[in-house]
Amino acid sequence: MSSVSRIRAGCFENGSMIMLNTPAAARGSLSELLALASPVILSRLGIMMMGLTDAIVVGHHSSIELGYHALGWAPTMIALTTGVGLLTGVQVLTAQRIGEGRPEDAGAVLRRGLLFAAAVGVLFGTALWFGAAPAMHAIGLEPALAEGAARVSRTFALSTPAYLLSIALTFWLEALGRPGPAAALMWGANIVNLAANLWLVPGTSPIPVEGAVASATATFIARTALVAGLAAYLLLWADARRKYGLFASSPGAPGWKPLIWIGGASAASLFVETSAFAGMNAIAGLLGGLQAAAWAVVFNVSAIVFMVPLGFATAIAVLVGRGFGERSPVAVRRSGMLGFAAAGSALVVIASVVALLPETIVSAYTTDPALVVLAVPAMALSALFFVADGLQVVAANALRARDDVWLPTLTHTISYAGVMLPLGYVLALPLGMGLIGLVWSVVIASVISAGFLLARFWWLSRRSFGPKAEALQSLA
Repeated sequence: MSSVSRIRAGCFENGSMIMLNTPAAARGSLSELLALASPVILSRLGIMMMGLTDAIVVGHHSSIELGYHALGWAPTMIALTTGVGLLTGVQVLTAQRIGEGRPEDAGAVLRRGLLFAAAVGVLFGTALWFGAAPAMHAIGLEPALAEGAARVSRTFALSTPAYLLSIALTFWLEALGRPGPAAALMWGANIVNLAANLWLVPGTSPIPVEGAVASATATFIARTALVAGLAAYLLLWADARRKYGLFASSPGAPGWKPLIWIGGASAASLFVETSAFAGMNAIAGLLGGLQAAAWAVVFNVSAIVFMVPLGFATAIAVLVGRGFGERSPVAVRRSGMLGFAAAGSALVVIASVVALLPETIVSAYTTDPALVVLAVPAMALSALFFVADGLQVVAANALRARDDVWLPTLTHTISYAGVMLPLGYVLALPLGMGLIGLVWSVVIASVISAGFLLARFWWLSRRSFGPKAEALQSLA
């Protein structure tokens, strides 16, 4: 994907539809930043709420089952996050077609995206189905814990194609400037998931499953309902057919190569970071089922908090990308620094609440006294990495928006795979720090990543864009 195309696409990120002719006085303002970030946060929170519901319902049913759920979710998380990255091209290429005044080609992008999502979903689902049990045993988990986690992974594998199909449809709608229907349907799917969890998890339904496997079955039902709802919306939306060529032949539409190339770049970074955190789940499993359950609570809360900087990261990418397209180092620097300050301020407030009320938060997940004793101090300590972890993703998006694409991936690899994983193992097991050691390793890795990426952005913002940027501007 060319830099010019990326800049054009960035101006439509997540359906924001921010035009390049915005008055200069309004560019990079706090109100514009918040207007961009808010809908993205709401949408992504809907995705996370499904996992939160599962963890809370299962945790109140059984602490052991919560450990199965956490360990079974770990390999699934890698597959789903990598799949989401691979589908980024659907959003980018659709936005390009709109920006170029060729909306009739958008339908062809979606059709290829849906085929790609289905193929990736079946591939990853099959890998999870057959690979979960050997992987759980290979990392040295207790046999009962490994089998329980593998059953959960296999159940999650069934809904992998549905999940990735829903992501492709959501990305397409966001690129067209219509994130509202997708967000509403996502929250509707959360209602379905909650109802199915309450019905299935206690084991009182006619379906012969309970606990973590039942919760994963509820997720399958909810994801299937979400895909059906999105498909029904598109079929009923006249503009999808008339304006955007949902079923029309489009010989000039982009082919498979850019779809896979764009997605591959995003998936690489997501795969590294998600795999590293999945490895942390495995280390927690080596500490025992109760430790794994406590880590699941901490990790689930941190994932929900992460949706806030993710929303800011998308907004900042739009503003920084626009400044880069204008060849304005001042606009790039102003947008980046404003975004870092706004995201950092929000994260400090959230971290303070978590640090002051860890027991209240943990009690939402479980009433098991032994689990509470483990999770509360870890939850309080985790507030330290909320700010650093959030700022590193904001800085990474800002760098990508100014055409520094692969450096964030390298930084994530070093910080999370090279530092966090081995440090977490050493602190948790040989040094005997247990769950607290895992949290400290995340804090240290996040500080390293955030510090380097923020410094990189500041260093680049002090330089002119040079001949390359001027050539790109002439092409634009």
